[in-house]
Amino acid sequence: MINKSVLFLGLILMLSCKSHDVSKSKSATQKQLTLSGGKAIVIAHRGTPGYLPEHTIEGYTNAIKMGADFIEPDLVMTKDGFLVVRHEPMLSGTTNVSEIPGFASKKTTKNIDGKDISDWFVSDFTLAEIKQLRAKQAFVERLQEFNNQYFIPTFDEVIALAKQKSKELGRTIGIYPETKHPSFHEAQNLHITDKLLEQLTAAGWNNSDAPVYVQSFEVSNLQYIREKSTVKTIQLLSCYDVALNGDLIFTVPKGELISDGMPYDWYLKGDKRDFGFFRTAAGLDFVKTYASGIGPWKTFIISYKGTDVNKDGKADDINDDGKVDDADKIALQPTNLIDEAHKRGLQVHAYTFRNESRRLLRNYNDNPILEYQAFYKLGIDGVFTDFTDTAIKARNRSF
Repeated sequence: MINKSVLFLGLILMLSCKSHDVSKSKSATQKQLTLSGGKAIVIAHRGTPGYLPEHTIEGYTNAIKMGADFIEPDLVMTKDGFLVVRHEPMLSGTTNVSEIPGFASKKTTKNIDGKDISDWFVSDFTLAEIKQLRAKQAFVERLQEFNNQYFIPTFDEVIALAKQKSKELGRTIGIYPETKHPSFHEAQNLHITDKLLEQLTAAGWNNSDAPVYVQSFEVSNLQYIREKSTVKTIQLLSCYDVALNGDLIFTVPKGELISDGMPYDWYLKGDKRDFGFFRTAAGLDFVKTYASGIGPWKTFIISYKGTDVNKDGKADDINDDGKVDDADKIALQPTNLIDEAHKRGLQVHAYTFRNESRRLLRNYNDNPILEYQAFYKLGIDGVFTDFTDTAIKARNRSF
């Protein structure tokens, strides 16, 4: 015979679980609408770097074939004033520059957003010199067989590709450029934001109806764009790290990139606010004055926690593979950031979705589709992905 006290305890547990489910149902289990009411957009982050070297015409073409709605070129500037497409002002991580003897003397040390970096910098090269380089895969665990084959494209070439493929396929392919380290460029008298607007104007895309979003981790250049243009803009959000309990860490150790925790232009002005400010009502209201939405690291929406059985203050290697990574972490309940942004008419485009096991939280069971679906259910308006085909597959199952 079942003990009455046990039965009563079971009833309490059942009711408490039911109450808990109801409290999270809106954000975790009930499918939410995007701000537009349509499907979330898929943004080909750097092209298709899951398969090909990033920021190449070949990578963008591959993403378009897979169904990308937007292709994302990160923009940096040559010393003779051309916008070229690289993830950072440095070249060694994504090109063969170190293998070219004639460029050996160009290696130098510059300070980017508070961090001294020794490398080859785009701003010390002419466009003609950049065109002598070839792209390589930035992630060592990904395919290396296409290294040293593809040119470094200009922004104009990416625009031309988007227009050409839109015409060929009968659907609009948008572009989603990011101005990389605007303050760094301006300090070298390289006016990256003005050049961006100039080229958008030449393309007929410097307006709110254009298939364009301009993104930045800095604030001032987005405000400048809003003064000069109606093109859509996105305020990017970052944090330096995630604490064991899932709290976002915005304090950056000395000597690291200050822009990992706060807008660097704010730092230069003495403004102490970090990217955490943009999670608040006041922060979102502020963004609304100059941008079309926010582009947060996905942990702003679904963070994660580690397990610390040995109480050493560090996350444990739960899967015993010899290293601690995302596969050892557990997803937390979603925040209300998407809902709060939508209340203000702001879109939310989260970054970066990747397929590798070590970049997927334990909750997703080594299945990247489950991660996309978790965000699609929350009403995310767009996803930045290294694997466009996976994002499209997950979207087809979610909408």
